[in-house]
Order: sequence, then C-alpha cells, then structure tokens
Amino acid sequence: MPAGLTLGFIGTGKMATALARGFIQAKRLAARQVVGSDPDPVARARFGKETGARTVSRNAEVLDQANVLLLAVKPAQVDEVLAELRPAFTSAHLLVSIAAGVPLSRLESALPPGARVVRVMPNTAALVGASATAFAPGQHATRADTALVQRLFSAVGLALPIQEALLDAVTGLSGSGPAYVCAFLEALVDGGVACGLPRSTAHQLALQTLLGTAKLLKERDLHPAMLREMVTSPGGTTIEGLHALADGAFHGVVMNAVRRATEKAARLGQG
Repeated sequence: MPAGLTLGFIGTGKMATALARGFIQAKRLAARQVVGSDPDPVARARFGKETGARTVSRNAEVLDQANVLLLAVKPAQVDEVLAELRPAFTSAHLLVSIAAGVPLSRLESALPPGARVVRVMPNTAALVGASATAFAPGQHATRADTALVQRLFSAVGLALPIQEALLDAVTGLSGSGPAYVCAFLEALVDGGVACGLPRSTAHQLALQTLLGTAKLLKERDLHPAMLREMVTSPGGTTIEGLHALADGAFHGVVMNAVRRATEKAARLGQG
C-alpha cells in the first residue's frame, strides 16, 4: 500500500465497518490511515469501536483527510452525497463505490471531469473475510487505482476484475446470493425436521454440509456436476432427492432468482 494512503469511508454501516476491519486486520492499512463519516452517531460509534479508526460527522471533512474515498451509502442516497462531495473532489482523489446498481457513468457525471472512479460489488461474507467481490474501473481510473482496489478487497475474500456491463449480474449472483443460500439452508433444516430430526441437530448437519461441500469444491477444484455425480449412486437415495428437486424446477427457480435480482440492480442504477 502507498505510504501516504488514507482511506475515507462515506457511510459507516455494517458493510463499511466489515471492510475497514478486514483491511486493517489484514494489515493492508493501519487504523490511523482510515477515517469514516456518517450523520448517524450510533453508526459512527460502532465503526470507531470495531476498527479503531477515527470518525467525523461531515463528509466534507473526509475529503480533507483522505485521498481514497469509499462510497458506502444506499443507492438512493448517491446523488445527494456526490453533490456534496463534488466541490472539494480533486484529481488527487479516487472514488471507490460499493453502491449497488449505480453505474460508473452516473458516478463520473456527478463528479468533476476526469474523476477517477472504480465500482465494486462485494457481498456480506466480507463480515467474516470471505467476500465474493468483483470490480470495474471507470474511464479515468489508472492501473495503479485498480491494483489498489484489488489488493484492498482481496484482504476480505476473492476480488475479481470484470467488465462493468456484468456487474449487475454479479449483484444478482454473489451480492444477493447469500440470501439464496440461507433460503436453501432453511429448507434443508425444515426437511430434516419433517423427517424427525431435532431442529438443532438438523441445523448443525445442514450447515456443515454446506460448508463441507464448498470447501471440497474449492480445494479439489471440482466442477459441481462432478461432485454431484460422485455422491449419486444408481438407484440410491440421492437420485431420489435430485428427482424431487427436478420436479420442483429447482434449477430454473434459482436461475430466475439471479436474473430478477440482476434486473432489479439495473433499475436501481437508473436512479
């Protein structure tokens, strides 16, 4: 990391706090190199307590102290916040936005001409350092800017460069994906309970099954279809369960969930 880097968070909610904590714990930054602004005193206090970073109440103060700004506000707040930042935003600043669905063109047009911007889509697993993140640079962002973003976000999980046109799909897949996984986990648990397992036992077994499967796929570099075939014996129990999933159009339902979330992300970006 550049020695003179200071990272300023515009918004200090849960995701901002998770990212700041992850960057600091991974030693990408020291706490003294981080500052956060938020009008909510509760959010500021939580951010400061969990990261050790300093906080301020006004966004303009962050521009005075930081050369990299991480925009972590709701999509509906983006235009108002950028209008506030614009007068003090200079060529020395880099804006990194995690606002879901908000395109680079909208971010760049709200800032002075030539503004350096990188759009990033992490997910909530950043809370435990296991995020699936994708990012796309704006037209004026430099190679050093994108390298900085990749180094920062790789501290909290996987960080992949991608074309901006695909970032809404990233939102629909990995951004919203934790909710789909939780819905599947709940269904597994309820299935176990329906078959007589105590709920706590069903929960532990289902959760470990998800964790173990993901670990096996990643560490053995297996395609999901390959692992599925490994556990599906002819005439066995697994093929009966898979048949039931096919009857319920499971595959198509999940695909539709990703598609609809992607379309929603695109609508959010239109403002």
